[in-house]
Amino acid sequence: MSTPEDRLQALGLVLPEVGPPLGSYVHAVRTGTLLFLAGKGPGTPAAPDLKVGREISVEQARADARHTGLTLIAVLKQELGDLSHVKRIVKVLGMVNAVPEFGQHPEVINGCSDLFVEVFGEAGKHARSAVGMGSLPRGISVEIEAIVEVTDPQ
Repeated sequence: MSTPEDRLQALGLVLPEVGPPLGSYVHAVRTGTLLFLAGKGPGTPAAPDLKVGREISVEQARADARHTGLTLIAVLKQELGDLSHVKRIVKVLGMVNAVPEFGQHPEVINGCSDLFVEVFGEAGKHARSAVGMGSLPRGISVEIEAIVEVTDPQ
């Protein structure tokens, strides 16, 4: 049976470095067997006036959501040491920096959701909200946070 790390390697994916938080928060907070991951973005801010549904395509925003999912997995790896400690991705909140008339938020956040299933299999299937925002920090196209159940509560 393959591990999440094996699946990442098979997909040709490398986890990005997790730098320090960009504000007065931490990357993750654990309570019992739940790990709450702080919101992350794709790492490549757009200009603040660029919006999904106008200058940013659904395809590009979906790719940004996938990259954001990879960053969330990197935070999990940093916190847990071994991705095999992920019992279940419980909940994902995906926020899309979109024009008011945009309605394809689920298609954008599928970039992250699909990645979680590719890496964690059935344990990657989760409850989710995908919503639009008038703006996001530093002009990023998406911000995604997650709640994860872990098998090693420490």
